[in-house]
Amino acid sequence: MKKLLLVCSFASGLFLTSNFVKAQQKIGHVNSDEIFDNLSETKAADASLNTFTKTKQAEIEKLITTYETKLKAGQEKEKTMTEANKEVLIKELTATQTELEALGKNIEAARVKAAQDISKKQAELFTPIQKKVAAMISAVAKEKGLAYVFDIAASQGNSNIAYMDGGEDITATVKSKLTTSPAKPAVK
Repeated sequence: MKKLLLVCSFASGLFLTSNFVKAQQKIGHVNSDEIFDNLSETKAADASLNTFTKTKQAEIEKLITTYETKLKAGQEKEKTMTEANKEVLIKELTATQTELEALGKNIEAARVKAAQDISKKQAELFTPIQKKVAAMISAVAKEKGLAYVFDIAASQGNSNIAYMDGGEDITATVKSKLTTSPAKPAVK
């Protein structure tokens, strides 16, 4: 009986010790928005994306200007309609209307294509930066022995954290290590 009691005591001691060790896992948090805002690569990528977006907008505005010019020309022709030129003018206006419909479709297709191109360019520019930041967050977390790191950035939907009291904020360490690590050339 004493042996059974001793074995049960030993087993419960092991169980409690393992739960205590698990309870000692360290938790940290990071604000990735603050890190991204601090990186020169992010600023360069933003500038490149803005330039690319403006180019796409200019292309669409050029199509819209062509559309508006043809529309006004058609409206002016319509004002000059008389019984003598009615038949010829109706043919011309019908051709203009067909051309305007085609231009309208081209404008819409250009808008869709521009949105896709901008999204692709954004991924091309920011994915390497995101990977670099994620790798640094992982490295700092491992260095500090953290089991979990929560991103408390507003853009990451910080609503996943209902309560946070303490924890180790590794934002400054990640920012510091990223700014001291050798910078890679900006993506075109």
